[in-house]
Amino acid sequence: MTRGIVRTLAVAEERPEKRSRDLWAVLVAVVLVGVAVAVGGYLNRPGSGVVLWAPAAPLFAQWLPHVGPGTLFAVLIAVAVVAWGPGLVARMRWRRLLALGYATSLAWTFALAMIDGWHRGFTDRLTNPNEYLHEVPGITDIPAMLRQFSSRILDFQPDSWTTHVSGHPPGATLVFVWLDRIGLSGGAWAATVCVLVGCLVTVAVPLTLSALHRCDAARATLPFAVLFPGAVWVGVSADGMFAGVTATGIALIAVATHGFRAGRWYAVPLSVLGGALLGFGMYLSYGLPLIGLIAFAVTLLGRSLTRALPLAVAGALAVAVVFTAAGFWWFDGYHLVVERYYQGIASARPYSYWVWADLASLALAAGPALVAGVRRSGIAFVAARPWRRGNRCDPVLLLVVAAAVAIVLADVSGLSKAEVERIWLPFTVWLLPAVSLLPSWRWWLAGQALTALAVNSLVLTFW
Repeated sequence: MTRGIVRTLAVAEERPEKRSRDLWAVLVAVVLVGVAVAVGGYLNRPGSGVVLWAPAAPLFAQWLPHVGPGTLFAVLIAVAVVAWGPGLVARMRWRRLLALGYATSLAWTFALAMIDGWHRGFTDRLTNPNEYLHEVPGITDIPAMLRQFSSRILDFQPDSWTTHVSGHPPGATLVFVWLDRIGLSGGAWAATVCVLVGCLVTVAVPLTLSALHRCDAARATLPFAVLFPGAVWVGVSADGMFAGVTATGIALIAVATHGFRAGRWYAVPLSVLGGALLGFGMYLSYGLPLIGLIAFAVTLLGRSLTRALPLAVAGALAVAVVFTAAGFWWFDGYHLVVERYYQGIASARPYSYWVWADLASLALAAGPALVAGVRRSGIAFVAARPWRRGNRCDPVLLLVVAAAVAIVLADVSGLSKAEVERIWLPFTVWLLPAVSLLPSWRWWLAGQALTALAVNSLVLTFW
């Protein structure tokens, strides 16, 4: 019933007078970005007395129009995806399409990073004094590090962790310590792993839709996942890796729900493994428990609230038990991080600006296609009325709504003042299914590519 409503809505909005509403939504987003830039510039003026700590507000970046070695390659990749992507999506076999999508996403993300150059855009991203790699050489005893982790979170101590290490649970730092232990040390390897894992989103989101029996939406979403403007921050930030880890966990749970319906043996281990990845996500970032909203939506859509969901929870709890037994209590870390957050620039950054300017940053990371798609998703969700008994919700709609709710909660919390273009990547990628409601894919794909190229070429992101 709901799927019929969604498809009817999409067909109806093919008419020019309906399609123009998408353009109005994009225009509103453009105005929001423009106002955020103008107000940010005004507040950044000398002597204003206001601290945004973002020279190119609302983005955490500095204004620096530039081109680089990756510019030509990024343009060529974008043109190729816009020209041939929709055709390949329609006729290529699914597994080959996923593999091609992942490979193209890697190329796109790397090309965007190379606009800034090999060192500035890639190898040096994770080596500055505020990043994780700064602490790796000093961590010689992992069990001791976990036991002492919380005691080093607060600032103004001789042994305080650096900014990113203190601002996240120890799982994020452990990833880079483990890389160092197996011989993959340094900024180049760290950046490579972040990109390889972050680009798994291109497979995970379409795979989730396919497992939930929305194969048409899965194929429609894939080229947009490739040209996702958020790739500017996937290459390179640890938050891109966080998005890849959690998206893969959700995809595994979605495949498990399909397996339970089909009576397949792999349903149980995939549920546990997916939950374990989401559990590890909680130890990558304190904001990632909100990803549970999307995981819950997947099990609800897959009719596995009593099968996949308990197993996924068990997998997540197993990860929590390991970290707790090792000496790190998540809630202690969270409360100390909130205190550390307000020891630094967050205490000066005005909530009155960032609570709405963050949405402008989100619009730039999501791109115009997601803005229009989310508008359609909201209309379709209300029309479907899934809260009424007997009405079922289309997977596209519920995933998008769950992601939107997670973003709103993160926004109003006041713990994401600025830098959300990367911090919210794990949630933003789940807005991607909304593009399946759009007509004229090539125009929207072109808009996505132009957004990413413009952002990466006009500003230099700090991370």
